[in-house]
Parts: sequence; structure tokens; C-alpha cells
Amino acid sequence: MNVGHNLAEIKARIAAAAARAGRDPSRVRLLAVSKRQPGSAIAAALAAGHNLFGENYFQEARDKVAALPRAEFHFIGHLQSNKARDACGLFSLIHSVDRLKVARRIGARAVELGIVQAVLVQVNVSREEQKYGIMPEDLFSLLLEIKGIAGIEVRGLMTMPPRVGEAEEARGFFAGLRLLAEQCVDRGGISPAGLELSMGMSHDFEVAVEEGATLVRVGTAIFGSRP
Repeated sequence: MNVGHNLAEIKARIAAAAARAGRDPSRVRLLAVSKRQPGSAIAAALAAGHNLFGENYFQEARDKVAALPRAEFHFIGHLQSNKARDACGLFSLIHSVDRLKVARRIGARAVELGIVQAVLVQVNVSREEQKYGIMPEDLFSLLLEIKGIAGIEVRGLMTMPPRVGEAEEARGFFAGLRLLAEQCVDRGGISPAGLELSMGMSHDFEVAVEEGATLVRVGTAIFGSRP
């Protein structure tokens, strides 16, 4: 795989999708999903000028953070409550907070470290039983509770739509997350400044950008199949 070429192609497609939607392409960041990829693949991306990566598995992510100080990492996998304290401070953004217990543990550790940990709240927009994420009707109450926790700041929302045959089939789920975010901003649950929407992956990121994504999570289209 030519990682540098793939990155350039994906970024061009992001820019084109943003232009179609009348958006500023600079408001959309590409998160290169590097889970299960060797350090050499991340090094190739760094050499191509890309330094933002997403990891799903805590132990693997912790090792990569330590080994690659030039890279910026987000945590995008399900965060177990017993790992919440350890994740705090390792990642510039945690995408997958969906329970008050996890938020409290992150906040407590952040206060100990003297930092504010940025997070996104994961929403189960598709209401799939096997998916993580809070249900849409419970989102605002969770946001209000998190606002009362020192050391943690909600920057926006994240979702994972159902796996669909055609990217266009995911549009309604992406639009749904955007509308939820707008409602939460209007009600004071999230600050509109720098609002983040993490949605879209290798097969549907262009539709996500058209619907307002500010972070798209792309792995296979950059690195190829995981070893």
C-alpha cells in the first residue's frame, strides 16, 4: 500500500465533499485509523505529513502513544470503565464516552493530573442492540450530568451507523447526529465553539462530510486490510 498516495486521495475526496455541501474543507479532519497496523504503517503516514491517528484497543494504543511521540492519537474504541482512568491524558480526544460512570472516572483522573480531558459522547443513533452508545432520548440528561464533573469537557458527539450496502443509505443516521448536536447546542448541553461530529468511515465518509462531520475515521482505505 502507498500510504502517502492514499492519504492524499482521501483528503482530496474530503475536500470535494465539503465543497459540495458548501462547507469549509479545513473544518474536516481525517483520523487515520491505525488499529492493528504496525508502527511502520504509522511511520509512513507521518512521513507523508499526516499525524492524527485513531486507536480502538487500549493496550495497543498505549504502546503506540509511548513509541510515537510525534503522533497525535484519539481513542475511538469502546472504553471500559476500568480503563477510563488510564486513558485520561494519553489521548487528545476520547470519542466513546456513553456512561456517567466512565465520565466520572475520566474527570477524577484529569483533576489529579491537572488537565481537562476532551471527550465526545457516543450516541446509538441507529438504536441497534449490539451497539455501544447512549440512546438519543437520554443524551441531553447525560450531557447535563457531565457538565457538572470537573476535569472533563464534551466537545461533541460520535456515532457509528449500521453497515450498509451503499454509502447513501447511511445519510439519515449522519443527519440525525447533526440534528441532535444542534438541539444540544440550542439547549446549552454542548458549546457551539469548535463543535465536533465524529462520523463516517472508509465506505461512507463522503456522505458524512456532506452531513456535517468534522472528524472522519478512515482506516482500510489508507492502510489496506489489517494484518
